[in-house]
Amino acid sequence: MTKKIIGRVDIVDFPKLNLKQVAVKIDTGAYTSAIHCSNITEKDNKLICTFESKGHPNFKSEDVIFENYTFTDVKSSNGYKENRYKIKTEVIFFGKTYKINLTLSTRDDMKFPVLIGRQFLSNKFLVDVNMENVSFNSTHE
Repeated sequence: MTKKIIGRVDIVDFPKLNLKQVAVKIDTGAYTSAIHCSNITEKDNKLICTFESKGHPNFKSEDVIFENYTFTDVKSSNGYKENRYKIKTEVIFFGKTYKINLTLSTRDDMKFPVLIGRQFLSNKFLVDVNMENVSFNSTHE
């Protein structure tokens, strides 16, 4: 299987989350992928998420309801362990739709609302840190 080369950052769509042209950071140091969720409410065994960030105009959607979700422990680079909600959704790279697991996090202080980690990248992509927006540019030229 030939792996596509992606850069250190890219712009992708999350169709099931109604998010288009979202800036993502490719993070080979992170195992899991994470997405910023500005508000999380658990009600009647459903998870209601608001995807919105002041610093990212494209990162805004109506509330999204998840009937299936789990919890997972995530250890940050400074060793702090946090139990987070985990959702399954889809992401588009190079015009192709992939399934992805995302943990829900507060990333308002971060430059990118989404981190793409090794669990997703493995067996699909090689990362060239000298490149940027390879997937986006290949489908928007």
